[in-house]
Amino acid sequence: MKSLPKWLTPHLFIGRNFDDLTNAEIEKLKFDLKHFQSDQPDISIVIPAWNEENNIYRTLSSLSANKTNAKVEIIVINNNSTDRTQQILDLIGVKSYFESEQGISFARSLGLKMAKGKYHLAADSDTFYPPSWIDAMVQPMINNSEIVGVYGRYSFIPTPGSSRSLFWIYEKLTGVIIRLRKKKEEHVNFLGFNMGFVTKVGIENGGFKVKEVRKFDNAHDSDYFVEESEDGRMAVNLMKTGRLQLVTNHKARVFTSSRRLAAEGGIYKSFKRRAQLHLKHFGI
Repeated sequence: MKSLPKWLTPHLFIGRNFDDLTNAEIEKLKFDLKHFQSDQPDISIVIPAWNEENNIYRTLSSLSANKTNAKVEIIVINNNSTDRTQQILDLIGVKSYFESEQGISFARSLGLKMAKGKYHLAADSDTFYPPSWIDAMVQPMINNSEIVGVYGRYSFIPTPGSSRSLFWIYEKLTGVIIRLRKKKEEHVNFLGFNMGFVTKVGIENGGFKVKEVRKFDNAHDSDYFVEESEDGRMAVNLMKTGRLQLVTNHKARVFTSSRRLAAEGGIYKSFKRRAQLHLKHFGI
């Protein structure tokens, strides 16, 4: 049974909010992020954020520890936050833009418009990225021009004091579903917290535009649940031009918050719903 990886620990800041960080920790984060502020980037990493004052710095900390020779820019899209998200971004010196139209597709669309890199990596503000994530995600597109989009695997972070055992089982079963739906509905695998694409192809084929805009957790059974997602729409658009690639390299596996599973009623209910939905699509 796998526990949390060692690379993740320094970025968790367990039991500490941003206000609990020391001046030295904040200065180190600012210094490390300077390596991801290229004016002529090869790669753009775009992160939408809505009221993430006590999450966004953790994500940025993990990204700042990435090792790459590529020129990279990190952009955060502040989607109408009412907390101190913007103040924190300004303090640590991250490039950011404000999107007043509420909804994640609006945030991702602005990010796509502002990104300068040839390759676009989509990240989320409650997710942690391993040290070689940038290179691992971009390499398939560099090696093969037919691959215009990539997506990676993921694991969940349990709440403090909880075991990862159930999440580990959930992830194994979800991995089987991901491979099953590669043939019929691969776009469903394309998730906004661990995906990337050729920027030009994404823009020319329609980007993130959807009919109905979802909110950030988009929990099933909620009054605001929307079936169509902006990341799935991007995947469909990308496939007009080329292929998608599942990046199985463990260096591309991210660790993300389990808060959406909690919003959907817990891990059992969430997986049961997903399994029934996808098995139905396969006629099982």
